Amino acid sequence: MKEQNLGRVVLTNTSRVLFPELNLTKRDVVEYYLRVAPRILPHLGDRALVLQRFPEGVNSPGFYEKDAPAGTPEWVHLHRHYSISARRYLHYIVCDIPETLIWLANLAAIELHIPLARLDDPEAPDLLLFDIDPEPPAGFNEAVTASLALRELLADLGLEPFVKTSGKKGLHVVIPLAGRYRFSQTRNFVHAVGSLLARESPLIVSELTHTHDPGKVFIDYLQNSAWKTMIAPYSLRATGTATVSAPVSWDDLSRGIDPGEYTIQTVQAGDQDPWAGLHTSAQRLPERVS
Repeated sequence: MKEQNLGRVVLTNTSRVLFPELNLTKRDVVEYYLRVAPRILPHLGDRALVLQRFPEGVNSPGFYEKDAPAGTPEWVHLHRHYSISARRYLHYIVCDIPETLIWLANLAAIELHIPLARLDDPEAPDLLLFDIDPEPPAGFNEAVTASLALRELLADLGLEPFVKTSGKKGLHVVIPLAGRYRFSQTRNFVHAVGSLLARESPLIVSELTHTHDPGKVFIDYLQNSAWKTMIAPYSLRATGTATVSAPVSWDDLSRGIDPGEYTIQTVQAGDQDPWAGLHTSAQRLPERVS
Protein backbone atom coordinates (compact mmCIF):
# COMPACT_ATOMS: atom_id res chain seq x y z
CA MET A 1 0.00 0.00 0.00
CA LYS A 2 1.39 3.33 -1.05
CA GLU A 3 0.69 6.29 1.18
CA GLN A 4 1.13 10.00 0.63
CA ASN A 5 0.66 12.84 3.10
CA LEU A 6 -1.40 15.80 1.93
CA GLY A 7 -1.69 18.06 4.95
CA ARG A 8 -3.80 16.22 7.49
CA VAL A 9 -4.93 13.68 4.88
CA VAL A 10 -3.05 10.45 4.22
CA LEU A 11 -3.72 9.23 0.68
CA THR A 12 -3.72 5.49 0.11
CA ASN A 13 -3.82 3.26 -2.99
CA THR A 14 -3.65 6.26 -5.28
CA SER A 15 -2.84 4.07 -8.30
CA ARG A 16 -6.07 2.08 -7.97
CA VAL A 17 -8.08 2.45 -11.17
CA LEU A 18 -11.55 3.86 -10.48
CA PHE A 19 -12.64 4.65 -14.05
CA PRO A 20 -11.43 1.66 -16.10
CA GLU A 21 -12.73 2.94 -19.44
CA LEU A 22 -10.37 5.92 -19.20
CA ASN A 23 -7.75 4.28 -16.97
CA LEU A 24 -8.26 7.02 -14.39
CA THR A 25 -7.04 6.38 -10.88
CA LYS A 26 -7.87 7.52 -7.38
CA ARG A 27 -5.09 10.10 -7.78
CA ASP A 28 -7.02 11.58 -10.73
CA VAL A 29 -10.14 11.81 -8.57
CA VAL A 30 -8.20 13.50 -5.76
CA GLU A 31 -6.64 15.95 -8.20
CA TYR A 32 -10.03 16.78 -9.70
CA TYR A 33 -11.59 17.56 -6.33
CA LEU A 34 -8.54 19.60 -5.34
CA ARG A 35 -8.91 21.56 -8.58
CA VAL A 36 -12.60 22.35 -8.17
CA ALA A 37 -12.56 22.80 -4.38
CA PRO A 38 -13.22 26.58 -4.63
CA ARG A 39 -16.32 25.84 -6.73
CA ILE A 40 -17.81 22.84 -4.96
CA LEU A 41 -17.19 23.68 -1.29
CA PRO A 42 -19.72 26.58 -1.16
CA HIS A 43 -22.40 24.07 -2.18
CA LEU A 44 -21.35 21.44 0.39
CA GLY A 45 -20.73 23.45 3.55
CA ASP A 46 -23.56 23.57 6.10
CA ARG A 47 -25.24 20.52 4.55
CA ALA A 48 -25.38 16.87 5.57
CA LEU A 49 -23.53 14.90 2.93
CA VAL A 50 -24.56 11.57 1.45
CA LEU A 51 -21.72 9.71 -0.25
CA GLN A 52 -21.78 7.19 -3.06
CA ARG A 53 -18.55 5.26 -2.81
CA PHE A 54 -16.88 2.96 -5.35
CA PRO A 55 -13.77 1.49 -3.66
CA GLU A 56 -13.25 -1.02 -6.48
CA GLY A 57 -14.08 1.40 -9.29
CA VAL A 58 -17.24 2.47 -11.06
CA ASN A 59 -17.65 -0.87 -12.85
CA SER A 60 -18.12 -2.59 -9.49
CA PRO A 61 -21.13 -2.19 -7.20
CA GLY A 62 -20.89 0.97 -5.16
CA PHE A 63 -22.80 1.87 -2.04
CA TYR A 64 -24.46 4.88 -0.47
CA GLU A 65 -23.21 6.03 2.91
CA LYS A 66 -24.87 8.50 5.26
CA ASP A 67 -23.11 7.59 8.49
CA ALA A 68 -19.46 8.60 8.90
CA PRO A 69 -17.30 5.47 8.50
CA ALA A 70 -15.09 4.02 11.18
CA GLY A 71 -11.77 5.82 11.35
CA THR A 72 -13.18 9.22 10.44
CA PRO A 73 -10.59 11.80 11.57
CA GLU A 74 -11.54 13.90 14.58
CA TRP A 75 -11.11 17.11 12.58
CA VAL A 76 -13.92 16.17 10.17
CA HIS A 77 -17.09 18.11 11.00
CA LEU A 78 -19.99 15.74 11.78
CA HIS A 79 -23.69 16.41 12.25
CA ARG A 80 -25.64 14.09 14.57
CA HIS A 81 -29.21 13.38 13.50
CA TYR A 82 -31.70 10.77 14.63
CA SER A 83 -32.96 8.72 11.68
CA ILE A 84 -36.48 7.40 12.11
CA SER A 85 -36.01 4.85 9.33
CA ALA A 86 -32.67 3.58 10.72
CA ARG A 87 -33.92 3.92 14.33
CA ARG A 88 -30.61 5.31 15.48
CA TYR A 89 -28.46 8.40 15.36
CA LEU A 90 -26.46 8.97 12.18
CA HIS A 91 -23.35 11.11 12.00
CA TYR A 92 -23.43 12.91 8.68
CA ILE A 93 -20.23 14.31 7.23
CA VAL A 94 -20.15 18.06 6.63
CA CYS A 95 -17.62 18.90 3.92
CA ASP A 96 -16.66 22.48 4.74
CA ILE A 97 -12.88 22.50 4.22
CA PRO A 98 -10.60 21.27 1.40
CA GLU A 99 -9.02 18.59 3.63
CA THR A 100 -12.40 16.92 4.12
CA LEU A 101 -13.02 16.97 0.38
CA ILE A 102 -9.70 15.25 -0.30
CA TRP A 103 -10.28 12.76 2.50
CA LEU A 104 -13.60 11.88 0.84
CA ALA A 105 -11.88 11.43 -2.52
CA ASN A 106 -9.43 9.07 -0.83
CA LEU A 107 -12.45 7.03 0.32
CA ALA A 108 -13.43 6.70 -3.35
CA ALA A 109 -16.52 8.84 -2.69
CA ILE A 110 -17.05 9.53 -6.37
CA GLU A 111 -20.50 11.07 -6.00
CA LEU A 112 -21.40 13.72 -3.40
CA HIS A 113 -25.12 14.25 -2.77
CA ILE A 114 -26.62 17.14 -0.81
CA PRO A 115 -30.03 17.79 0.75
CA LEU A 116 -32.03 20.85 -0.27
CA ALA A 117 -31.88 22.34 3.24
CA ARG A 118 -29.05 23.53 5.46
CA LEU A 119 -28.22 22.12 8.86
CA ASP A 120 -29.60 25.09 10.77
CA ASP A 121 -33.11 23.93 9.79
CA PRO A 122 -33.19 20.62 7.88
CA GLU A 123 -36.97 20.90 7.49
CA ALA A 124 -36.81 24.30 5.75
CA PRO A 125 -35.45 24.08 2.18
CA ASP A 126 -33.29 26.88 0.87
CA LEU A 127 -33.18 25.27 -2.58
CA LEU A 128 -36.03 24.14 -4.83
CA LEU A 129 -35.38 21.45 -7.44
CA PHE A 130 -37.00 20.59 -10.76
CA ASP A 131 -35.46 17.26 -11.79
CA ILE A 132 -35.85 17.05 -15.57
CA ASP A 133 -35.77 13.37 -16.47
CA PRO A 134 -36.22 12.18 -20.08
CA GLU A 135 -37.44 8.65 -20.76
CA PRO A 136 -36.03 6.93 -23.90
CA PRO A 137 -36.34 7.38 -26.77
CA ALA A 138 -36.40 10.94 -25.42
CA GLY A 139 -32.93 12.10 -24.47
CA PHE A 140 -30.94 15.15 -23.53
CA ASN A 141 -32.29 17.32 -26.36
CA GLU A 142 -35.83 16.74 -25.13
CA ALA A 143 -34.70 17.54 -21.58
CA VAL A 144 -33.34 20.86 -22.90
CA THR A 145 -36.64 21.62 -24.64
CA ALA A 146 -38.55 20.98 -21.41
CA SER A 147 -36.08 23.02 -19.35
CA LEU A 148 -36.30 26.04 -21.63
CA ALA A 149 -40.11 25.89 -21.47
CA LEU A 150 -39.83 25.68 -17.71
CA ARG A 151 -37.54 28.68 -17.59
CA GLU A 152 -39.99 30.73 -19.64
CA LEU A 153 -42.87 29.83 -17.33
CA LEU A 154 -40.81 30.61 -14.23
CA ALA A 155 -39.82 33.98 -15.72
CA ASP A 156 -43.52 34.76 -16.14
CA LEU A 157 -43.87 34.04 -12.42
CA GLY A 158 -41.04 36.45 -11.61
CA LEU A 159 -38.44 33.77 -10.87
CA GLU A 160 -34.86 33.37 -12.13
CA PRO A 161 -33.74 29.72 -12.03
CA PHE A 162 -30.28 28.20 -12.37
CA VAL A 163 -29.54 25.07 -14.39
CA LYS A 164 -26.96 22.29 -14.36
CA THR A 165 -26.44 18.97 -16.08
CA SER A 166 -27.25 15.96 -13.94
CA GLY A 167 -24.07 14.31 -15.21
CA LYS A 168 -26.24 11.66 -16.85
CA LYS A 169 -29.23 12.07 -19.17
CA GLY A 170 -31.13 14.91 -17.54
CA LEU A 171 -30.98 18.43 -16.17
CA HIS A 172 -31.53 20.05 -12.78
CA VAL A 173 -33.27 23.42 -12.58
CA VAL A 174 -32.78 25.05 -9.16
CA ILE A 175 -34.19 28.12 -7.45
CA PRO A 176 -32.52 29.50 -4.27
CA LEU A 177 -35.19 30.42 -1.75
CA ALA A 178 -35.70 33.38 0.56
CA GLY A 179 -37.88 32.91 3.59
CA ARG A 180 -38.80 29.88 5.64
CA TYR A 181 -40.62 27.49 3.38
CA ARG A 182 -41.53 23.93 4.27
CA PHE A 183 -40.91 20.99 1.95
CA SER A 184 -44.64 20.49 1.48
CA GLN A 185 -44.78 23.99 -0.03
CA THR A 186 -41.83 23.56 -2.40
CA ARG A 187 -42.94 20.08 -3.45
CA ASN A 188 -46.46 21.32 -4.20
CA PHE A 189 -45.07 24.29 -6.13
CA VAL A 190 -42.86 22.11 -8.33
CA HIS A 191 -45.74 19.70 -8.91
CA ALA A 192 -48.11 22.54 -9.84
CA VAL A 193 -45.62 24.06 -12.28
CA GLY A 194 -44.97 20.66 -13.83
CA SER A 195 -48.70 20.02 -14.19
CA LEU A 196 -49.16 23.38 -15.94
CA LEU A 197 -46.33 22.60 -18.35
CA ALA A 198 -47.75 19.14 -19.01
CA ARG A 199 -51.06 20.71 -20.03
CA GLU A 200 -49.22 22.98 -22.48
CA SER A 201 -46.78 20.43 -23.95
CA PRO A 202 -47.37 16.82 -25.06
CA LEU A 203 -43.67 16.17 -24.38
CA ILE A 204 -43.90 16.76 -20.62
CA VAL A 205 -45.47 14.64 -17.89
CA SER A 206 -45.75 15.59 -14.23
CA GLU A 207 -47.42 12.62 -12.54
CA LEU A 208 -45.55 9.72 -10.97
CA THR A 209 -47.72 7.22 -12.86
CA HIS A 210 -46.27 8.52 -16.15
CA THR A 211 -42.61 8.47 -15.09
CA HIS A 212 -41.70 5.72 -17.54
CA ASP A 213 -43.89 6.75 -20.47
CA PRO A 214 -41.65 6.30 -23.55
CA GLY A 215 -40.51 9.49 -25.21
CA LYS A 216 -41.72 11.77 -22.41
CA VAL A 217 -39.88 14.13 -20.07
CA PHE A 218 -40.88 13.75 -16.41
CA ILE A 219 -40.60 16.84 -14.22
CA ASP A 220 -39.86 15.15 -10.93
CA TYR A 221 -41.02 16.96 -7.80
CA LEU A 222 -40.43 14.18 -5.26
CA GLN A 223 -36.87 15.11 -4.29
CA ASN A 224 -38.28 18.21 -2.65
CA SER A 225 -38.55 16.36 0.65
CA ALA A 226 -36.63 16.48 3.92
CA TRP A 227 -33.35 14.54 3.79
CA LYS A 228 -33.73 13.62 0.13
CA THR A 229 -30.83 14.78 -1.99
CA MET A 230 -29.57 15.95 -5.36
CA ILE A 231 -26.13 15.42 -6.83
CA ALA A 232 -23.97 18.39 -5.82
CA PRO A 233 -22.87 20.94 -8.43
CA TYR A 234 -19.39 19.96 -9.68
CA SER A 235 -19.64 16.44 -8.27
CA LEU A 236 -18.32 13.60 -10.37
CA ARG A 237 -20.72 10.90 -11.54
CA ALA A 238 -19.97 7.20 -11.57
CA THR A 239 -20.15 6.91 -15.34
CA GLY A 240 -17.69 5.28 -17.68
CA THR A 241 -16.53 8.65 -18.97
CA ALA A 242 -16.29 10.34 -15.53
CA THR A 243 -18.89 13.00 -16.24
CA VAL A 244 -19.59 15.95 -13.95
CA SER A 245 -22.86 17.51 -12.80
CA ALA A 246 -21.90 20.85 -14.28
CA PRO A 247 -23.57 24.24 -13.85
CA VAL A 248 -24.22 25.80 -17.26
CA SER A 249 -25.62 29.11 -18.45
CA TRP A 250 -29.04 29.36 -20.03
CA ASP A 251 -27.44 30.93 -23.10
CA ASP A 252 -25.15 27.95 -23.55
CA LEU A 253 -28.04 25.56 -23.02
CA SER A 254 -30.08 27.41 -25.66
CA ARG A 255 -27.20 27.32 -28.15
CA GLY A 256 -26.69 23.61 -27.56
CA ILE A 257 -24.32 21.67 -25.32
CA ASP A 258 -23.15 18.08 -25.09
CA PRO A 259 -23.41 16.99 -21.44
CA GLY A 260 -20.77 14.36 -22.12
CA GLU A 261 -18.19 17.09 -22.63
CA TYR A 262 -18.28 18.03 -18.93
CA THR A 263 -15.89 15.54 -17.39
CA ILE A 264 -13.15 15.04 -14.81
CA GLN A 265 -10.69 16.06 -17.54
CA THR A 266 -12.42 19.18 -18.85
CA VAL A 267 -14.09 20.98 -15.92
CA GLN A 268 -11.77 23.63 -14.50
CA ALA A 269 -12.14 25.93 -11.48
CA GLY A 270 -10.85 28.81 -13.59
CA ASP A 271 -13.74 28.63 -16.04
CA GLN A 272 -16.61 31.07 -15.71
CA ASP A 273 -19.01 29.89 -13.01
CA PRO A 274 -22.67 30.11 -14.15
CA TRP A 275 -23.78 29.53 -10.54
CA ALA A 276 -21.60 32.24 -9.01
CA GLY A 277 -24.66 34.21 -7.92
CA LEU A 278 -26.71 31.31 -6.60
CA HIS A 279 -26.32 32.07 -2.91
CA THR A 280 -27.00 35.80 -3.34
CA SER A 281 -30.11 35.33 -5.50
CA ALA A 282 -32.61 33.97 -2.97
CA GLN A 283 -36.19 34.39 -4.20
CA ARG A 284 -39.74 34.16 -2.89
CA LEU A 285 -42.28 31.91 -4.54
CA PRO A 286 -45.50 33.38 -5.93
CA GLU A 287 -48.62 32.63 -3.94
CA ARG A 288 -50.30 30.85 -6.83
CA VAL A 289 -49.38 29.20 -10.14
CA SER A 290 -51.65 29.86 -13.09
